[in-house]
Amino acid sequence: MVVLVIIGVLAALIVPNVMDRADDARNTAARTDVNNLMQALKLYRLDNQRYPTSEQSLQALVAKPTSGPIPGAWRRYVEKLPNDPWGRPYLYANPGVKGDVDVVTLGADGLPGGEGNDADINSGD
Repeated sequence: MVVLVIIGVLAALIVPNVMDRADDARNTAARTDVNNLMQALKLYRLDNQRYPTSEQSLQALVAKPTSGPIPGAWRRYVEKLPNDPWGRPYLYANPGVKGDVDVVTLGADGLPGGEGNDADINSGD
């Protein structure tokens, strides 16, 4: 009986800390993905004198756009587009709200705004 009480107390102390670590890891992974996509977008701009349009989207980093303006010096900038840690595609806006372009994930809840784990992660932050 004493062993069960000790295990219960340890679980009550450890489980909340472990759960926070998973959320921290997802947020860190999302920030890393956003930074990597921004670096690829900067290379795209360096080669083609402009960022992809909102219509061309982040897809322009993996496949040459077929709608205008068609880039003259296109090359593959990423092998494949990642989904955010919550399984949704990253959002792209040109022009951006917080920069020339924005790459955004809407956080755990998938809704704009939010706090903590539900907060948006934006390339302009």
